[in-house]
Amino acid sequence: MWIWTAATLALLVVATLLWRGSDAAATSSTTAAPADVPPGAPAGAISEAWSAAADPLPGDVVAEGRVLVGSPRGVRALDPVTGEEAWHYTRDNAVLCGLTVTDGVAVAVFRTEDRCDEAVALDAGTGVRAWTRNVDFRPEATLTSTDRIVLAATPTGIVTLDPTGSGIRWRYVPPEGCEFLQSAAGDAGVAVLQRCAGSPALQLRLMDGFDGDLHWTRDLPASARATELVGADLPVAVRVGDEVQLLSSADGTLLTTLPADPGAAVRQAATGTAVLVLTDGTLTALEPGSARPLWSVPATGLPGGAATTADGAPALPVPTAGGIVHRDPATGTELGSTATPELPDGAVVTVVGPVVVLTHAGEVRAYR
Repeated sequence: MWIWTAATLALLVVATLLWRGSDAAATSSTTAAPADVPPGAPAGAISEAWSAAADPLPGDVVAEGRVLVGSPRGVRALDPVTGEEAWHYTRDNAVLCGLTVTDGVAVAVFRTEDRCDEAVALDAGTGVRAWTRNVDFRPEATLTSTDRIVLAATPTGIVTLDPTGSGIRWRYVPPEGCEFLQSAAGDAGVAVLQRCAGSPALQLRLMDGFDGDLHWTRDLPASARATELVGADLPVAVRVGDEVQLLSSADGTLLTTLPADPGAAVRQAATGTAVLVLTDGTLTALEPGSARPLWSVPATGLPGGAATTADGAPALPVPTAGGIVHRDPATGTELGSTATPELPDGAVVTVVGPVVVLTHAGEVRAYR
């Protein structure tokens, strides 16, 4: 009996030690009921209700009625009205490499040793785990996404994943002698910008987002004061020197250009009815595909997507020096305005019912 008792105690000690060192013991995970999106629209004047630090910040912070924020150890979902935590997923034995949100899930990649090697997808509204899988990304990996595509980019190449099914769709490694510079995922597919030895030009490639097939290649001048990939929506946008070039997603031909100060940031977003380009304090809406200019207005940042006015009309919340102007996505017509405290340049504004959620430089702010 004493022998069996001693053996049982030894097994309990070993099991306890194994548990304390396991991923399960190092993981803290909570869930919540689906969110009720608050009804209504922003008031005529609002003030800051709450704020939270966020690093990394996903491109879309609002999903399924939650505000998603990252931290060095994991992901939190906040109530947009109160800022209180709805659910979280954190790891004491791992560091968060990247976070992105698309198709109703938050996809996070963690580094446990010297590489980013574990990916998890969590329902954005509830925090329920959708899937987990092993990956093998370099520690510099960054995550971005578009509809049905998660893009993991590293200095040596890119990988695309299915956000709802966990599978790796395809990989791209630059040809020998080529250096990978930038990537972007959008409605047009996945665009990459690379520099190859012996070539005086940079090379822009557009590939299919689902199978990686090459659509086209275009040379860009490497000697310009600033050459960068802006976005891969319809059309594809690149900044070359003092202009933004809008390229056809079908064959890479130049459709139109917009002026751009080489020292100022250029950003692109898609709303479904228009592609938006922000440059030099001006927000320009372009027709998807053709890049035909639809309207342009002063702006200090980008809308995070279309919302609705109090009477149910679709509206884009455009941040400006005087507050937020709600505009018709198709015509740019002003439908209303909301007075706010001074907004930082470059902020992205998303409306959730009566709440305005602003993201900028590692921070999320909510106004009511």
